[in-house]
Amino acid sequence: MTSWKLSLPCTRAEAEALKGDIAPLALLEPPPALMTSEIDPAVPDDWRLDAYFESKPDANTVAMLKRLFPSAAHAEPVVERLRDEDWVTLSQQGLEPIQEGRFFVHTPRHRDSIPADAIAFEIDAGRAFGTGQHETTAGCLAMLDRLKASGRRYRAIADIGTGTGLLAFAARSLWPRARVIASDIDPVAIEVARENAQLNDIALGQGRSGVALVTAAGLAHRELKRRAPYDLLIANILAKPLIDLAPAFAAATAPGGTLILAGLLQAQADDVATAYRRQRCRLAGRIDRGDWAILRLQRRPSPAHKPASRA
Repeated sequence: MTSWKLSLPCTRAEAEALKGDIAPLALLEPPPALMTSEIDPAVPDDWRLDAYFESKPDANTVAMLKRLFPSAAHAEPVVERLRDEDWVTLSQQGLEPIQEGRFFVHTPRHRDSIPADAIAFEIDAGRAFGTGQHETTAGCLAMLDRLKASGRRYRAIADIGTGTGLLAFAARSLWPRARVIASDIDPVAIEVARENAQLNDIALGQGRSGVALVTAAGLAHRELKRRAPYDLLIANILAKPLIDLAPAFAAATAPGGTLILAGLLQAQADDVATAYRRQRCRLAGRIDRGDWAILRLQRRPSPAHKPASRA
């Protein structure tokens, strides 16, 4: 199979922010597989984008990719023809498995290396964010693992901005009796999540035994509203939408419920925590991974809320 690779220089910040800019790639048919990598550990801000295509990218596609990486505005892209290679396999080179607590996330190349006692998920690199490689996704997996280890139990779970579906599937594996719903603003992501569910034998559907998938911005879907309040709400998106959605997310979380918020830089953590503190959500835990922070918050009971009496 003949495929093509386009390479551009970028900064580390641009590489790590790729999640926020991936939506335009859904316009390409088929979309490229993207890899970002550090060029030289001695120069930590110098990174490279490699985009793999099934056919030679045209000038408009090259220009669109350059717009996603402002530092490459004046760089000359390197376009290579790759003969007799599988472009998907090439795009996954360097994607080593991720092990976070009991979770093991891998691409098809590592099916034979799954630990016997792990909860394993096979997630291809490709059109949606959330392969487990990024610090935010891996940190969310670690946070879920800690919650399970602490004895937490959840009955209603929402994963907002699900990407590949990984975090929803992970939560479902830990709390199999919970009702789980996952959403994303990008319909391509929901398509990818559906494919990954099939690949990993995850049941889908509206019933208690399956994960429901919906396309929605924030909580703007009748099924998301119908299932609220949630005792666990996960949102691995970006700092600004997390802040903007704080009133809606807090209102959709049951008193005493847990929110896991990610997709924010450590420098943004205080602003995000402040936005949720104003909605009666206290910071209960935090994991830092690289430049990124994963926050765990707990919704405080409202002044009018009285706990149910015990018989």
